[in-house]
Amino acid sequence: MARLRTLLATASALGLCACGGGDSAPDDPGSPPPPPPPPAANCPPPLSLPLSAERAFPALTFASPVGLLQDPGATPRWFVIEQAGVVRSFADDDAAATSTVFADLRDRVTAGGERGLLGLAFHPRFPADPRVFVSYTTGAGSLVSRISAFRSNDGGVTLDTSTEQVLISVDQPESNHNGGNIAFGPDGLLYIGFGDGGGGGDSHGAIGNGQQLGTLLGKILRIDVDATPATGAKYVIPSTNPFPTGALCDAHGVATGGARCAEIYAYGFRNPWRFSFDRQGGALWVADVGEGTWEEIDRVTLGGNYGWRCREGAHAFNGNCGGATNLVDPVAEYSHTVGSSITGGFVYRGSAHPTLVGRYVFGDFGSGRLWAIDSATTPTQTITGGSQTAAKFSAFGERRDGEIFAASYSGTLHKVAVTSCN
Repeated sequence: MARLRTLLATASALGLCACGGGDSAPDDPGSPPPPPPPPAANCPPPLSLPLSAERAFPALTFASPVGLLQDPGATPRWFVIEQAGVVRSFADDDAAATSTVFADLRDRVTAGGERGLLGLAFHPRFPADPRVFVSYTTGAGSLVSRISAFRSNDGGVTLDTSTEQVLISVDQPESNHNGGNIAFGPDGLLYIGFGDGGGGGDSHGAIGNGQQLGTLLGKILRIDVDATPATGAKYVIPSTNPFPTGALCDAHGVATGGARCAEIYAYGFRNPWRFSFDRQGGALWVADVGEGTWEEIDRVTLGGNYGWRCREGAHAFNGNCGGATNLVDPVAEYSHTVGSSITGGFVYRGSAHPTLVGRYVFGDFGSGRLWAIDSATTPTQTITGGSQTAAKFSAFGERRDGEIFAASYSGTLHKVAVTSCN
């Protein structure tokens, strides 16, 4: 999970939307003034687009929410992941006044700081396929991240917590940088994000976990949970993964004998805190929390090396990182003068705000700022400004119709909107 620091950056004034235009009035003092011209079709550049986080579902509050998503059922509901280990659901109705417990995993979740119940993904065919995949940390002494499959035995109303099948376990040397986001991609495969193992500077291992291909830490993984695995295995490695003939990770999240982990899809991440797929074209967007100076946004592709700990954002960090030379530049970055802990969102594909279509929406936990950059942005764009909100963005969610919502760690839910030029 992101560092969830409470440091607030200095607020900046919102950019004004100069959308007027047209010819001046005729030079005839006896004529009535002409009607005002219609707004121009174009709006300011992406970084100036004024956004808001309007309160949604105002009758509902949640305890430290860190995830927000809908299920793929015929009548989608909202699900909120509470860090302590509870998943709550409610109807997609702004007047909703109650939520119900979909799953209570507090008996096995170790929470606090950056630990807890950190991710949830419904099988794409849910509830016909009753499996729900969950990411959480556990262990009173040695901390472990788990990716597990559960089943719903009542048609999707609740999760049967007695059905757990642990798919992946990863030892966590520290309590922070656990990552934990999971999601199914448009290819039907399960993607998993893990941080670098925590501490500071990715100091575990000779070259850091982010660059070490024999560990699952500091990586985005991809596995097939539908194909029939070999005897003793719990999933199948997609044949197009970068190292498909490598070793499956062991019960500690490492490959033995210096092998490369077959589960790896991309690497070089510090703490990927929320990733998503653009529903138009399928691009994978990852927000990676920075160390002390830079927060970054990556468009992630198969086999890419996104630089940590060699670089923080697009800037040199620690050259003792294995001599990698194929580093992929971030799409965008911002310094800690405007924010301190990035939370990834979604590319907007809704209809309520046409000027927002095709822009990647994301926020900062520390400063409460909200941005939307063009999904075609050329690396690397330095981000400033942003729209100031009172939210502590811990997660974003995409509704079935493409509208984007957000969770504030203080317990409220919000809908992202354009405040003008829409």
